[in-house]
Amino acid sequence: MVFYFTSSDGHMLYMGKDKYENEDLIRYGFPEDVWFHVDNLSSAHVYLRMNRGEKLKELDPALLVECCTLVKANSIEGCKRKEVNVVYTRWQNLEKKASYEAGQVGYKDESRVFKCRVEKTNAIVNALNRTKREEHPNLAELQEERAKEHRREQKALRKKKELEEKNARKQKEEEKRLRSYDTLFEESKMASNADVAATEDASASIAFEDDFMVRQPGRMA
Repeated sequence: MVFYFTSSDGHMLYMGKDKYENEDLIRYGFPEDVWFHVDNLSSAHVYLRMNRGEKLKELDPALLVECCTLVKANSIEGCKRKEVNVVYTRWQNLEKKASYEAGQVGYKDESRVFKCRVEKTNAIVNALNRTKREEHPNLAELQEERAKEHRREQKALRKKKELEEKNARKQKEEEKRLRSYDTLFEESKMASNADVAATEDASASIAFEDDFMVRQPGRMA
């Protein structure tokens, strides 16, 4: 059984009923999921399903407090304390080894694990509990559907990138062709001007010589 909650801004939060359900949640998460757990204490595993494209470092502070408060409220010892530390990381950063007990996880990269200190806030817990619902989803099937979507998204991104690169190459080739054409045009223009100037100079010289000969006294035309 999985318990689902809706945050104040519409995000979905969920957690397993016990450590055995937690095992399935650990195995069948989504790339967008963020895992929460009370630090150094037994607690529920709470997951936040972020929207696609949302970055963990840009997680809204109010939403972060809601997730951490829900974790604290579902910790036998943590719920009795005024404050606790809650650790959180992307689902993909969780590590499950064969030697681990049910519900126990480690981290692939400790640097990608963050911590938040949270106080007991009944108002937040009560608001979340009003949205609570119980379901028995086929987590493996849901994960496979998400994996198929991910593969389609990646394929579309590759096609888009290939098209952009193709268009960029065509534009570059066109610019190169135009530059070559302009250079050829300028060279042809320069050659034509030179020919005209030479012709004009030759004509002027002949006219000058003719004029000079006509003007000389005692010379035969």
